[in-house]
Amino acid sequence: MSAGRLLFRDAPLAALLLCAVSGAAQARPASGVNLASGEFNSKRKPGVYGKDYIYPDAKVAAPFLASGMKIVRVPILWERVQPVMGQPLAPDEMRRLDKALAGMSGFQTIVLDVHNYGKFNGQRLDQMPDGAASFAELWRQLAERYKGQGKIAFGLMNEPNGIPAPTWRKMADGAVAAIRDTGARNLILVPGTSWTGAHSWTKGGANSNAAAFAGFRDPGKNFAFELHQYLDSDNMGTKEQCVDGATAAARIRPATEWLRKNRYRGFLGEFGAASNADCLEALNALLRQVEQGSDVWMGWAYWAGGPWWKRYPMNIQPEGGQHKPQMAVLERFMAGGR
Repeated sequence: MSAGRLLFRDAPLAALLLCAVSGAAQARPASGVNLASGEFNSKRKPGVYGKDYIYPDAKVAAPFLASGMKIVRVPILWERVQPVMGQPLAPDEMRRLDKALAGMSGFQTIVLDVHNYGKFNGQRLDQMPDGAASFAELWRQLAERYKGQGKIAFGLMNEPNGIPAPTWRKMADGAVAAIRDTGARNLILVPGTSWTGAHSWTKGGANSNAAAFAGFRDPGKNFAFELHQYLDSDNMGTKEQCVDGATAAARIRPATEWLRKNRYRGFLGEFGAASNADCLEALNALLRQVEQGSDVWMGWAYWAGGPWWKRYPMNIQPEGGQHKPQMAVLERFMAGGR
């Protein structure tokens, strides 16, 4: 499927994805941010809203909108929106979530991110007899609720891991089919297993994400693969020390080439760095590589902003009206940046 032949039925999404379908004068990949906190304290389920977790609001989003960002990724926890697998969505929780999403309306695209790592109540979906069917049913209900809102994109699952790639592919197929069966035309973001790492996407031979998702198709013809890439030594995003810029850029090249060869689009859904000089250099190199691949990379969302971060080194939520050092790097790769 050639990117040049994709049909976009929704004007906001069409505008956002011009970077993936334009010709000689390619636009920069669209810029964005994760506004975390809805997934906080995941061991307390459902937890107390406002104490254990909270959704971002328009005030939290405002500085990122003012900077020119177009995408926001909003993490949610499956067990909060649907406490019992296969049952209806929780009405009170969905009202809270709807209010939060309305507060993000200034963004062109709002990614609804099920932040569960391929699990429900700590158990992997492939180890549950009804895991795949329940996953599809969750997305059927979410799609029914949001199918009339073209700005909302469906992030199937944050960083599945432990699930074999061929098994995860079948689960993703089922969720995509359930979404499209509702008539929803929203953008779908499809992750791989193994934490959906860009650096490992093509590794593992027949068991790699690259092999498992070869030939993947969406009946709605409006999807991208969501990949993540961190900049520390083990690619996990837990350390304040980063690899050098050349290594950071090299980590994403094989996935970029796979997307290009297979005529797919990619979305860099998570990446982040501490504010020291080495990490800022690596961050710059990573985004430069994404920009050079703007024929396949539709956009990116930095991890993370949000209202409840404390001493998290990758946090870019402004404090006292002051931007964090990482924002100076991010702004270089936004529309109108240098």
